[in-house]
Amino acid sequence: MRITVVAVGQRLPEWAQTACDDYLKRFPSDWPVALKAVKAEPRESKPVAAVMQAERHRIEAALGTGVRRVVLDERGDRLTSAELARRCQAWAHDGRDVGLVIGGADGIDPALRQAADERIRLSDMTLPHALARVLLLEQLYRAWSLLHNHPYHRA
Repeated sequence: MRITVVAVGQRLPEWAQTACDDYLKRFPSDWPVALKAVKAEPRESKPVAAVMQAERHRIEAALGTGVRRVVLDERGDRLTSAELARRCQAWAHDGRDVGLVIGGADGIDPALRQAADERIRLSDMTLPHALARVLLLEQLYRAWSLLHNHPYHRA
C-alpha cells in the first residue's frame, strides 16, 4: 500500500515544509508516504463553487484511479491515533493505494466529498492548511509506529 497525501496549495511556511520533510523521510520503504501539492485555484471574483470544482479536477488528477479516497472533512469520522492505526491496517489489507485529501481554503468540492470512500477529521477545530499537513503526516507516522511497536508512540 502506498499512501499519498494530496493537498491544495503549493507554498508552505518554512517551518511547515521542514516538518513535512522530516516526517516524510521517517517512513520505511515498505510503508511509503508521499505528499503531492496541487495548485490552488485563483479566486479573482469567481464563485466559490467554481473554485472548488477546479481544485477537484486537480485533486482527482493527482490521485489517479483505483485508489481508496479518504477526504479530510470537518464532518468526517473522529478517530484516535490508535483508531487511525487500525484504519491504516485495514487499508493495507484492502490492497489499494490510499489517497488522503486536504482541500483548499473553501473546502472540498461536494462531488469529491460524496465520491470519497471515507471521510475523517483531524480535529474539531479549524486548522491552517500548513498545520493540517504536518499533523496528518505526524499521525500517519504515529500509526505506523503503533502497528510496528516502534517506541515513537509511548501512550
